[in-house]
Amino acid sequence: MTDHVLVVEDDPTVAEVVVSYLQRAGFLVTAATHGQAALDADHPDLVVLDLMLPGVDGWEVCRQLRSRDAQLPIIMLTALGEESDRVLGLELGADDYVTKPFSPRELVLRVQSVLRRSKAASGAYRTGSAAIVSGGSLELDLTAHRATLAGRELTLTAREFDLLAFFLANPGRAFGRAELMERVWGWSFGDQSTVTVHVRRLREKLEADPAKPQLLRTVWGVGYRFDSDPGPDQNGGPG
Repeated sequence: MTDHVLVVEDDPTVAEVVVSYLQRAGFLVTAATHGQAALDADHPDLVVLDLMLPGVDGWEVCRQLRSRDAQLPIIMLTALGEESDRVLGLELGADDYVTKPFSPRELVLRVQSVLRRSKAASGAYRTGSAAIVSGGSLELDLTAHRATLAGRELTLTAREFDLLAFFLANPGRAFGRAELMERVWGWSFGDQSTVTVHVRRLREKLEADPAKPQLLRTVWGVGYRFDSDPGPDQNGGPG
């Protein structure tokens, strides 16, 4: 079945290029020129979303789409170069971002990567035929793409689920941000703040006190470590 990509971009030249490259890559593509049209679109498999839109802007579109469907992959397309803008997009639930000017081929690769991970996030973390991974009171059903903490279901984006599944499969080991990007999402390039933002979002959903994380620890000078049986923190607070 052909994947349906919704491209939300008000610049006709950019939209034409993006749509053309995605169609050549084999995707079914729908274009929207403003935010409300994106919100009214019919169940895409992935959204390429410009931030600077007339009417409802990209941030609000992302917020509303994410509230409807935690698993819908969203790639933000933006001319904004400030890290704070990129981080805000990720914190609202975007899975990735591409900054203008961009390579259309790179965008196609990002779309393929995000869709692949969204569909088969569990494959990289399975051992044998096991479909359940757990750590303490945290449990992930890799087949159903469902996460629970002490019996309470968590609402996770595809990227958050990927990252948490990787940590659960590798408890007690510290990983750097670049290594996490490569091993979890298959990226050999990109802004490492992506990892930082997703760790922060996971902490908000997992930790009793996100400011003093007991599960997802910061290992200073290295990166992050998951402790399924948390003891005294030897590495400081969040980061």
